[in-house]
Amino acid sequence: MEMKRPLSRSLLEIHLATLMFGVAGLFGKWLDIPAEWIVLGRAALAAGFLCVLMKLWKESIRLPEGKHGRVFIGLGMLLAFHWVAFFRGIQLSTVAIGLLTYGAFPLFTTFLEPLILKEKWRMDQLLLSILTLFGLYLVIPDFDFQNSYTQGAIWGLASGASFALLTVVNRSQVQQYPSRLIAFYQNSFAALTLLPFLWIKTGVMTLQDWGLLVLLGIVFTGISHTLFIQAMKNIRASTASIISNVEPVYGILAALILLQEIPDSRTILGGILIITASIAATVRR
Repeated sequence: MEMKRPLSRSLLEIHLATLMFGVAGLFGKWLDIPAEWIVLGRAALAAGFLCVLMKLWKESIRLPEGKHGRVFIGLGMLLAFHWVAFFRGIQLSTVAIGLLTYGAFPLFTTFLEPLILKEKWRMDQLLLSILTLFGLYLVIPDFDFQNSYTQGAIWGLASGASFALLTVVNRSQVQQYPSRLIAFYQNSFAALTLLPFLWIKTGVMTLQDWGLLVLLGIVFTGISHTLFIQAMKNIRASTASIISNVEPVYGILAALILLQEIPDSRTILGGILIITASIAATVRR
């Protein structure tokens, strides 16, 4: 009989996984290659790692048939866009701007849930949306579309919007499948979606780039998702969601230490508003 795992260990695992999610954004600065290549390598390596784990643990990797099989393919394509937008946002701006604009995804979730899941619209959703929008106004330094930071913020928002859609569709369509199976197929189809960019995009990968991609794909994607899923067995989903909303904080601190990126006071204030609204939206749900 399997012994129950201590709650403190599960909390440590989920904080570690969230920290790794945040640090993953720094690879957008470390890797001087197109965002499509970063995501292709990340998704392919993560899928391979998850496949090996599932085989070792004798878990089924059979693709669901019919409607849900097609949904898995669509989710993989959506994940590919989400990650490409995420890394492109960071490459064009800063880790802080990329993470905070992506971190506004609860704003998009607020509007998508009533449309897709037919859930009721509530007044507190409107208030949290206004708080998030004001935070975004502070985070985006300039509304000149020629400014690379503004372009990065737009890509960050696109990343947040696609992640919100990914989350809502996951809730509505594939809840009955194991999280590891969902992650395996999403990563697999994300990699397949981006294969054409190997020929469309020009660039040269160095040995260091390959090493960083392996680190990103296996440690900061495969292992981090495994830790997160493992911890979810012992703590509430709401608790896990609240902790995961702190991802931008971990990422910004990591960028401060490892990249010497120091966000200005306006970005910090906007980030506080966005993260506060994100946590409040999670608590409400």
